[in-house]
Amino acid sequence: MAEAESGTGRLSEPPAILAAIEAALTDPEHGAPDAALEDALDAAIAAQAEEGEGRPFAPHRAPRKGGSSFTEGAPHNADHRADPTEAALSTFSASKAVEADVAPHSLRGTAPGLLPLSGKHVLVTSGPTHEPLDPVRYIANRSSGKQGHAIAAALAALGARVTLVSGPVTLADPAGVAVRPVETAREMLAACEAALPADAAVFAAAVADWRPAEVAGQKMKKPADDAAPPMALVPNPDILATLSRHPMRPGLVIGFAAETERVVEHARAKLARKGCDWIVANDVSGDVMGGAENSVHLVTSYSVEDWPRLPKAEVAARLADRIAETLHA
Repeated sequence: MAEAESGTGRLSEPPAILAAIEAALTDPEHGAPDAALEDALDAAIAAQAEEGEGRPFAPHRAPRKGGSSFTEGAPHNADHRADPTEAALSTFSASKAVEADVAPHSLRGTAPGLLPLSGKHVLVTSGPTHEPLDPVRYIANRSSGKQGHAIAAALAALGARVTLVSGPVTLADPAGVAVRPVETAREMLAACEAALPADAAVFAAAVADWRPAEVAGQKMKKPADDAAPPMALVPNPDILATLSRHPMRPGLVIGFAAETERVVEHARAKLARKGCDWIVANDVSGDVMGGAENSVHLVTSYSVEDWPRLPKAEVAARLADRIAETLHA
C-alpha cells in the first residue's frame, strides 16, 4: 500500500471483499450497475474512512450517471458503528434478489463465498439401482433421477460442494457437481460412505429393496416348457438407515418415501424406523414418475408441511433453502 493510504490509527480493511463487490458491480455480463449496490458500496467506503485517519481502499470507478462516485475521505468520527463491510454485503444480497425477483439463493453474480451453503458439503443420491439377474436382465425400482439431480443442482447453486451418487439415468450431470455413477445398491452404499464426512445428506434414490441371491454368468435361457426359473432374493443394504446410524453421520439426514397410499402415515413410520431427520414423502399414484412435477410433504418429528404440486426444480429449490436455513440455525 502507498504511504498516503496508511497512517497512525488506521484500521485494517477488507480490500478483497470490497473488490469482490466492485467486480460484481462492473462485470459487463450483468449489465448496468445497480444503483442500490453502488450506494451500498459508497456507504461502506465512506464509513470505513470515518473509522481511521487514512484513505480507505477504493478501487477506481467512474461516477454513475445521476449519482455520486466514491467518497474519497471523511472526518474522523469516534462514534461506534456497525461493520460497514457487512452492511454493504447485506445490501448487495438483498438488492440483487429484488432485481431478479427471485429468492436470494438464485442470485446471479453473487461471489461464491457469500452464498448460504458456501463451505458446506452435501451428499445426494439419485436415480434407480439395477440388481442383475444375468448379464442382460435386472431388478430395479422406477426412477428417472430428475428430482435427485434437481436437488443436487439447487444445492450447488447455493454454494455447496455436492457429491451426487447416481444410479443409471439418462440425465446430464448437473453443473458444478461431483458425480459418482453406480449400478447396484451395494455400490451406492460404498460410494456414499466414501463421500463422508458431509454436513447434510439427501437420499433421493429409488434403491431396490432386494437383489437376486445368485447372478447367472450367462444369459438365462427359457426352458422348453416355458417354466419360470427358480429365483431367490436377498435384502439389499438399507442405505438411509445405515447412514443415519453411521459413526460419521451427517448433521442433517433426509430420506425420500415414494408412496401410493396413506402417504404421510407411512412417511412418519419410515422417519422413526430409519432414524433420519426428515422425510420427503411423495405420492406416486398418479403421473409423477418420470414427469416434470412433484407433489410432496416434508415430514419431520415435529411437523408436516404439505407443499403444492410444483415443478421438480422448484421442489429442489425449496428443499435446498430449508437445508441452508437448518445448517445455519
